[in-house]
Amino acid sequence: MARGVYPAGSFTTGDFPMAIQDKLLLDHVFDHAAKTPDRIFLTQPVGGGQVVDITWAEAVDQARRMAAYLQGRGFEPGARIAMLSKNCAHFIMAELAIWMAGYTTVAIFPTETSATVRYVLEHSEASLLFVGKLDTWNEQKAGVPSGLPCVAFPLAPDTGFETWNAVVERTSPLQGRLHRQPEDLAMIMYTSGSTGTPKGVMISFKAITVAGEGTAAHVRKYTHATNEGRVLSYLPLAHSFERSWVEAASLVDGNTRIYFAEALDTFLQDLQRARPTTFISVPRLWLKFQQGVLSKMPPAKLDRLLKLPIVGKLVGKKVRAGLGLDQVLLAGSGSAPIPADLIAWYRRIGLPLYEGYGMTEDNSYSHTSIPGLAEPGLVGVAMPGVEVKISAEGEVLIKSPARLAGYYKRPDLDAESFTDDGYFRTGDLGELRPDGLLKITGRAKELFKTAKGKYIAPAPIENLINAHPMIELSLVSGVGQPSAYAIVVLAESLRPRLADTAVRTEVQGALERLLGEVNASVADYAQLRMIVVAPEPWSIENGCLTPTMKIKRMRIEAAVEPQVEQWYSKPAKVLWA
Repeated sequence: MARGVYPAGSFTTGDFPMAIQDKLLLDHVFDHAAKTPDRIFLTQPVGGGQVVDITWAEAVDQARRMAAYLQGRGFEPGARIAMLSKNCAHFIMAELAIWMAGYTTVAIFPTETSATVRYVLEHSEASLLFVGKLDTWNEQKAGVPSGLPCVAFPLAPDTGFETWNAVVERTSPLQGRLHRQPEDLAMIMYTSGSTGTPKGVMISFKAITVAGEGTAAHVRKYTHATNEGRVLSYLPLAHSFERSWVEAASLVDGNTRIYFAEALDTFLQDLQRARPTTFISVPRLWLKFQQGVLSKMPPAKLDRLLKLPIVGKLVGKKVRAGLGLDQVLLAGSGSAPIPADLIAWYRRIGLPLYEGYGMTEDNSYSHTSIPGLAEPGLVGVAMPGVEVKISAEGEVLIKSPARLAGYYKRPDLDAESFTDDGYFRTGDLGELRPDGLLKITGRAKELFKTAKGKYIAPAPIENLINAHPMIELSLVSGVGQPSAYAIVVLAESLRPRLADTAVRTEVQGALERLLGEVNASVADYAQLRMIVVAPEPWSIENGCLTPTMKIKRMRIEAAVEPQVEQWYSKPAKVLWA
């Protein structure tokens, strides 16, 4: 096994507290408010280019007032308080209020349907709901049970609910240093449901504190931050990746300023405002950033300029500045596999991009690449306190100090999810190198068998396809067929030009060449019969992507099932669905 494997000179398991300690997240928060009350903690855009800065003292004061309001409603200790909101300053202040009041947070992805909203609220037995920034509230509000108390954040749509500001203005703050126990439940995190009904992952204060402390120590070490750190919060805070690496780490650090994104069409301005020193994203967005650059400068020209010793550095810096990432000291990719070529491209333009690996069940505290142990295509080494081994079946088994307390109301899943010696069964297939670097080779449940009786892991083939600049997303399937096939979504910048016959012919030829290149890189039994171009992009809205932008395989496969036999009857290597 590998345990906290790091090179000489780097911190190891013993170098930081593993949250069996007295100090939990709320203790860190109260310390910051006492020691640096006037330091800006949160910067919230409020429209028209205007922002509101919130200091540590102001954030904690508002949280204390809302906590007093929640306690005044008489909820039982540990009551579940839900939030349905895009990322904003009030999401974090509400979470602090929930914790101070002695309750447990249930955050719902802001893009969920009304049916899922209702399922989570009813399954968690939520006692109150905070409603915040949302794009589709008119559709979602049907999922809120009648009679459920609700409070609206300042940036919420018109809900008719009592407002955060009204409650805070009339309520006196809770006093004193409010404590929680390490084993108390801090949150129930409902998974994004890529394979069915969301599961409620129970996270204790001990676990989220471990994740926050470990992540904060990692960021400080590799950014050498002596001044203010800056992050832009835009990935869903309802998801483990953002909750641990942005919120929890910032609550621990106290010297990191969290900026929030205003809207999708202001994202570049939001980045330019924040100039983050640490920036995390998911593979689909890293790919879209790259495609945006390459749409303005031909890849061959950029490659040629980057090879020039002096000019290359200047060009790389200009590209990073155009993305708003020129101040980034540490960049990370997680949540899904990222093509190795994409990581290499970012490093060529001077961005220190490192892949990591984690899941909701370990608070995204598992593996990360670090300088000296960062090879594209591998997800890094175990973080301090984490143990990893590979089962006889090739499954990655993880023992993390930030592990879940269990699945809410699902003791059957608890029993299935752990080995007898306490390792979590990740469901991922992988290989562990002697130096501790872990490679994920596929997802056990995603393996499918062709008519020839061979099992195929789709993820490695999808990574080969996704590395092509014309491709935004892909899915490899072929259950029970003579061979596998791939469905692809073309790059956003390319799609509007397909009406031009010449462009379409050029794309057809490029896809045929891509098919040949992919097939030359995989085993005979895993070679693709064809590439099929999806008729429309996959999105969260049409149900083909999860809120964290993973593809929903079962949904996409079910949608195309009536056409698959017809595809195989045609001789063409590239088809337009």
